[in-house]
Amino acid sequence: MSNTPMVVSRRALLNTLAAGGAALAQRREPGEWKPRLGILGPYSEANLAFAHEAGFNNMILGSAPQTALDAAALDDGKIAAIRAAIERSGVHVSALQVTQNHIDADGGRRSRENAYFVKSIELAGKLGVPYIGTASGKDPKKNLAQQVDEVVRVYTEKYFPACEKYHVRILWEPWPGGPNVATGPAGYEALFKAFGNSAYVGLQYDPSHLVWQMMDPIQTARDFVDKIYDVHLKDTEIRWPVLRHGGIHPVDDAEWWRYRLPGLGSIDWPAFFTVLQDVGYKGAMSIEHEDPVYDPPEGEGDFTEGCKTGFRMARRYLQQYVPV
Repeated sequence: MSNTPMVVSRRALLNTLAAGGAALAQRREPGEWKPRLGILGPYSEANLAFAHEAGFNNMILGSAPQTALDAAALDDGKIAAIRAAIERSGVHVSALQVTQNHIDADGGRRSRENAYFVKSIELAGKLGVPYIGTASGKDPKKNLAQQVDEVVRVYTEKYFPACEKYHVRILWEPWPGGPNVATGPAGYEALFKAFGNSAYVGLQYDPSHLVWQMMDPIQTARDFVDKIYDVHLKDTEIRWPVLRHGGIHPVDDAEWWRYRLPGLGSIDWPAFFTVLQDVGYKGAMSIEHEDPVYDPPEGEGDFTEGCKTGFRMARRYLQQYVPV
């Protein structure tokens, strides 16, 4: 080993100090995390106007049959008028919400469901909406592997050609009450393995559904964060005295859990947002208001004043984590 002292030039030393200073400055002054913050509800120009006036910049719009966004009932002229109304509102639409049983065991029902969903993909594309939130599909008479195989077959044959044409991705919401096997990690793992690296499927993540299933919504988000493209913001309150007294199947159907506005339930929101912020999530996060205390939206029509109060309260809580 040489004993010759190492000579560091002044320029090299200054360059090293400058690089270190720049790195430190970068750590001290990170870019502000600003995903879109929105609300979920039925389409109407009044609801779009409320979203904008209340300080939201996104909506998820319901698009079931017999609603204002019935994909089977809108011609190109009506679709163009709706798109123009959305653009005038200044509110971005991240997703249409369309719950279908894509693998219904009844052949006739399945055919109708599949046909409507293809029209929904077409509608989303013509409106410039990138995602459709849905359930995966379910046939309870089959085991998970068989259901997953059928989901892959139906999506690949029926939906992906339309997804490719209209640049739309299908996202699964983890709603256990619907025709769905994508309700948590077990279903996610099986589906994503079966679909491989498909560009046309992902998650519309809603942590509230995992809470009352006694799953960990934070760890699940961390494990599947690269598949999360859209988010529902909804809380779940676990009513522990009721649960401990009557269990998960209490007498007289006592309510041991209920959906709440963000901040009024059991979810650790700082931890959840940290998961998204760590990966630089830039998508939308929209409040799904199902809180019985604040007149949640049901069906079609404009938001009531009580419902608007709920959205405003949720926004006020969320602003400490999600600047808009």
